Amino acid sequence: MTAAIQPQRPADFGAAGTSRDPAPAEPSASQHLSVAARHRKQLGTFAMSIPFFAYTACFLLAPTVIVIVGAFRTSNGGFTLANFSKLFEANTVSAFATSLLVSALSALIGAAVGAAASYALTIGAKPNGLLRRVVSAISSVLAQFGGVMLAFAFIATIGINGVCTMLIRQLTGQTVNPNWLSTLPGLITIYCYFQIPLMIIIFLPAVDSIRPQWREATENLGGTTWQYWTRVAGPILTPRFVSALLLLFANAFSAYATAAALFSQRSILVPLMIQGAMRNEMDPNQQGFAQVLAFAMIVVVALVMMLSHAVEKRAGRWQ
Repeated sequence: MTAAIQPQRPADFGAAGTSRDPAPAEPSASQHLSVAARHRKQLGTFAMSIPFFAYTACFLLAPTVIVIVGAFRTSNGGFTLANFSKLFEANTVSAFATSLLVSALSALIGAAVGAAASYALTIGAKPNGLLRRVVSAISSVLAQFGGVMLAFAFIATIGINGVCTMLIRQLTGQTVNPNWLSTLPGLITIYCYFQIPLMIIIFLPAVDSIRPQWREATENLGGTTWQYWTRVAGPILTPRFVSALLLLFANAFSAYATAAALFSQRSILVPLMIQGAMRNEMDPNQQGFAQVLAFAMIVVVALVMMLSHAVEKRAGRWQ
């Protein structure tokens, strides 16, 4: 015995025999207000960001474009590649090699000492303690202390007539080499003065992200200190350390005023060579060469920043 099939009611079918779709609901007044408020918030955010984009365009993007375009132009405004002819001369290559050496060594020393200081500050001071706040404040100030004032401070301290130089002469009878500050070791030492505080500012939050429970868990599982640093803390801190090291390298590579105060008559660094080319009034082609040097520096810094971004992206996986 089969069950009887109940026919559909006529009201369930439209004129073509298909089922009727429900009419779409009209948006309510509250939904309209919500959309309008969201649009106003987006417009407000965009309006607040206009000064930042204007600053970036005027003081970062526009000078970069001017330098790149000027590297391929003659003094008459025509296109040329002759400005790049001096880029591979011996003195230019030597200046780039010296700049890379000074930047690399000062970055390595600053990164190593700054990382050690950050770790010591983490385990030896409370997160909100007075020592932590004082060191952070001093590092913030010293990281921005450079240029002619920094060179003068070292000259007044350990220069030919510096306070420490005279004190050493009176106590021991020894005379410090007066030309030491005008050598590459002296310049690297001065660069480390602002590289180390900058490293503390950058690397201290990374060291703070290491949890004490991770070390306790390693010890409870029978792990050694070496295994903790090579398998737990090391993989987390290494990308941050490399990223900070690259930032220190770019910071030293683009430094100018301190070296200009110490090496006023020698163009041993690329920024000093740019200064000499810009001040050359005898050869008008030197202006284009200066822009070529600046363009080469932009390329080097851009490559370093791209590598730093790649390292930071890798470090983001541990967050």
